[in-house]
Amino acid sequence: TINIHFIENKAPTVAPALSATFTQKLRQHLTSLSSLAQVDNDKADYDIKGSIMTYNVTVASITGTETSAKNRLTIGVNIIFEDRKDKEKNFTQTFSRFADFDASNNFQTVEATLIETITDELKDDIFNRAFVNW
Repeated sequence: TINIHFIENKAPTVAPALSATFTQKLRQHLTSLSSLAQVDNDKADYDIKGSIMTYNVTVASITGTETSAKNRLTIGVNIIFEDRKDKEKNFTQTFSRFADFDASNNFQTVEATLIETITDELKDDIFNRAFVNW
């Protein structure tokens, strides 16, 4: 069994639906790729807690006229993983991913797509670290 707690958004900039979306994606991913069942108690074999610590847009590249050509959305998640059967596999780690987009695009129009891409990569990274031991 696995208990994946709600992943809170503690980033200075908050995307309103990010916590719920990411938590649900992580739960679905981990339970669909394994025989683990999601439970909401402290008796689970595995326990995952965490929080979104980074959500920001920065300049990724500039043009010859020193204006932004590409911007970058970065999302960072701090994860605490506990394996109650093998304490050696416990870890606390920050996972961070980003996606670039044309600076000519309005961020609000590409934000949902960027979040989808980044959270897919993050859930894969967390699964691999927890269960594939990379």
